[in-house]
Amino acid sequence: MATSSAPVDVNQSITDHRTATIRNYTTQPRLTYKTVTGVNGPLVILGDVKYPQYAEIVQLTLQDGTKRSGQVLEVTKNKAVVQVFEGTSGIDAKNTICEFTGDILRSPVSEDMLGRIFNGSGKPIDKGPPVLAEDYLDINGQPINPWSRIYPEEMIQTGISAIDVMNSIARGQKIPIFSAAGLPHNEIAAQIVRQGGLVKLPERPHHEGDDNFAIVFAAMGVNMETARFFKQDFEENGSMENVCLFLNLANDPTIERIITPRLALTAAEFLAYQCQKHVLVVLTDMSSYAEALREVSAAREEVPGRRGFPGYMYTDLATIYERAGRVEGRDGSITQIPILTMPNDDITHPIPDLTGYITEGQIYVDRQLHNRQIYPPINVLPSLSRLMKSAIGEGMTREDHSDVSNQLYACYAIGKDVQAMKAVVGEEALSPDDLLYLEFLIKFEKNFISQGNYENRTVFDSLDIGWQLLRIFPREMLKRIPAKTLDKMSQKQQVFPRLRSIYAEHYIKGSNRAKRTPRVNRPDRPRVIAWAGPTAFMRDR
Repeated sequence: MATSSAPVDVNQSITDHRTATIRNYTTQPRLTYKTVTGVNGPLVILGDVKYPQYAEIVQLTLQDGTKRSGQVLEVTKNKAVVQVFEGTSGIDAKNTICEFTGDILRSPVSEDMLGRIFNGSGKPIDKGPPVLAEDYLDINGQPINPWSRIYPEEMIQTGISAIDVMNSIARGQKIPIFSAAGLPHNEIAAQIVRQGGLVKLPERPHHEGDDNFAIVFAAMGVNMETARFFKQDFEENGSMENVCLFLNLANDPTIERIITPRLALTAAEFLAYQCQKHVLVVLTDMSSYAEALREVSAAREEVPGRRGFPGYMYTDLATIYERAGRVEGRDGSITQIPILTMPNDDITHPIPDLTGYITEGQIYVDRQLHNRQIYPPINVLPSLSRLMKSAIGEGMTREDHSDVSNQLYACYAIGKDVQAMKAVVGEEALSPDDLLYLEFLIKFEKNFISQGNYENRTVFDSLDIGWQLLRIFPREMLKRIPAKTLDKMSQKQQVFPRLRSIYAEHYIKGSNRAKRTPRVNRPDRPRVIAWAGPTAFMRDR
């Protein structure tokens, strides 16, 4: 049976490929021109063109027979401005032949794209056979009717505690990672690809939709070392079979970065809406994309906006980010995690600023945590997931997820304030409760935020770690968790021993204010008599 069905499958694939190829076939004659009037950066200017169309694809044939492709960016009467995806080096204004195809840029898509590696133009570079296309789709996508959108629900699990518990990602959400030069955002992206998946609930461990998960990864402007790291990491850990990888290298034409994320999202839309898969799209680095956009804008001599970026960059970024979501009548979803590097660690730079307006939260990679050898250095205080509430809870993760997250966040924020106050007044001036928060701060960063590069924690493991950290506090200090939840957890294990702290030995009960144990006076340090400023932490006991 297996041998007889093989020819049938091959014939069916050939038939599908032929059907997809001729579906939008037209018999209109193509016009060729040798009227290149100028070359400016990545742009070629053509004159005496009959009926040029915006976004039309142009095939350029150089004098040595090399073929390149471009797209019409601007039309003015009989003049057309074409951006060349492969770059304009070597283009001769007299001998270059330009052919207008009359069609827009379409990408061949197929479920067989999973496990394959493509360059920034969508051509295979893994020495494998060509992909038999099931369809040819416009890389700009189709606008999603807001009425047909479904509110993002349920959770995408990354295996990283700081994301899964504190900033949960919903299916169909778009949430960026704000990083900077020298920070391990590439390692975080690779870890998300390795460990990403759907949440497997204990009550239904073999749910039928758990395997319908795929990842589309697009890297823009990366060097050879980074590209080799991504390829080797995905292949060695067995995650490559569920990944469609697009690589635009730093030595590739800059203009190619304009179409790389759109090719990736076109493949993701096919996998999500035609193959009914839950697709996670990781785009790195969007700063390289924005700089390519600025280069094209400068070549067109457009009026620059802030920091030299074009005024339409907000709209252009929205055409990428807004392709995430869920659509009524389709079981699949597209979740986006764009990664960008903030120049000079400036979160007010136009790229992160405009990205924050469009997306639904952010994950902030912190340099101070990285300098203290904490990986992943995700600072949960400025991080935010606006759709977290719809992705967690009973039936999706666990009923105590929201309460534990809120309590961990509150305790960590207070611990940061206590740490800042300790630098002013000294540790001996802190109250017992303040020292509890300080102890929690240290353990939270060491045991919860910090985890191994290849350590895959389920969301339930991360919640259990959070409960263990909350054991530091007495029950009456956990004000963010309802009493019913505390009772339920205390029945499972003794969670809240009174003042179980490494700092308890420094304090003696019996007075209105806790007394310090004797310490050696330090003459080089003035003694603090009182704390004059209003604060919630310096209070009488």
